[in-house]
Amino acid sequence: MKFASEFRDPAAARALLSAVAAKAEAIGASRANPVRIMEICGGHTHSIFRYGLDKLIHEGVEFIHGPGCPVCVLPMARVDECVEIAERPGVIFTTFGDAMRVPGHRKSLMQAKADGADIRMVYSPLDALELARRNPDRQVVFFGLGFETTTPSTALSIQQAAREGVTNFSVFCNHITVPEPIRALLDDPDMLLDGFIGPGHVSMVIGIRPYDFIARDYGKPIVVAGFEPTDLLQSVLMLLTQIAEGRAQVENQYARVVPEHGNPVSLAAIADVYERRPSFEWRGLGEIDASGLRIRARYAAFDAEEKFGIGYGAASRNHPETPGCACGQVMTGKLRPTGCPQFGTGCTPDKPLGALMVSSEGACAAYWQYAGARVAAQ
Repeated sequence: MKFASEFRDPAAARALLSAVAAKAEAIGASRANPVRIMEICGGHTHSIFRYGLDKLIHEGVEFIHGPGCPVCVLPMARVDECVEIAERPGVIFTTFGDAMRVPGHRKSLMQAKADGADIRMVYSPLDALELARRNPDRQVVFFGLGFETTTPSTALSIQQAAREGVTNFSVFCNHITVPEPIRALLDDPDMLLDGFIGPGHVSMVIGIRPYDFIARDYGKPIVVAGFEPTDLLQSVLMLLTQIAEGRAQVENQYARVVPEHGNPVSLAAIADVYERRPSFEWRGLGEIDASGLRIRARYAAFDAEEKFGIGYGAASRNHPETPGCACGQVMTGKLRPTGCPQFGTGCTPDKPLGALMVSSEGACAAYWQYAGARVAAQ
C-alpha cells in the first residue's frame, strides 16, 4: 500500500480536519454562511463520499458537485447517435463500460446490444483497434469520450491506425475539455462559489496553467488535488488559507503526479489529431464555445462522423431530457442528487433515468453507493 496508505493515515486526516476547522472558524465560515467549494472531478466526488469527508469536515465547508463526469455531461442525443451507428449492418461498436447503460431517447447501448447490435465493452481504444485488425470485413467504431484524461489515448490510437492503414477503424469523437465549462459556471450569476478543487487526472495531461483565468479573471482560488482523503483535506485547507489571506491563485497539491505544464507527449498527440469545434452541447449548460474536440481533416478516414454521416451537427439536438430527471441541475451544482424527485424511486442503478446514476463518476451514483438506500428512505 505504499503511496496509498500514507494518504489514508487516520492521524494525518484528524490533524488536517482540525486545521480546516480552525481556519474555517477564523474566517467566520458556518453552516448558515459556508465556504462553497466545487470539486470539478467526479472521482473527487466519489472520494468525498467514500471516506465520509462531507460528514467529518467543519460545517462551514460545503462541497458542491460540478460537471466532472464526462459521460454525464453528454446530452441524450449523443447516446442516440451511438445507437444509430451501432445498429448499422457490418458495424462493431466499442465503448467504455460507463457508457453502456446510459439512457438515450429510444434505448441505451446495452438495450441495443440485447436487440442484436454488435456492441462490445473495451478498456482502451487500442482494444478497438485490435478488433479492427482481426475483423477486416467489419467497420469497428470506438466511442471516444472523456475529458483531457482519455483524449491522448484516443489520439495515439488514431495515429497508430493511420501508420498501419487500418481504415476499417474509426472514432466517434465526443471528447470535451475542462476549462471552458468552468468559465460558463463562473459566468452564471446564480452560481455562488468561493473556490475550486481542480481535477487531478485531467491536470496530469494539461498541467495547471490552463486554470490561470479562474484566479486572474474571476478572483477565485483553485487547488489541483489528488484523490486520497488527506489529498482532499489538504486541498480544502489550502483553499481556506488563500481565502483567509485574500489571495486567488492556482496551486498544485498533487505535485507528485501533476506537472505544471502538463505532459508534452500527450499534448503533442492531441494537437496533431484534434481541433476545437466552434461549440459543443453540454447537459445542463447548453452550448459552450470551443469546449469540444473533433478529428482533423488529415485523419478524416478515421472519423466516424465523416464515415457514417452522423454526429454533432448532423442531427436534431432539440430532444428534451427525460421528464422529471434533474441530471442537468445536479451536474452543474444547482441541486443535490437527493433533491431530484426521481432519486431512489423512479431512478435507481437498476433502472436509471439519467447518466449520473450509472456512471462510475456520477454524483447520483456516489450518493447511492455510499448512502443511497438510507438517504432515499428519509
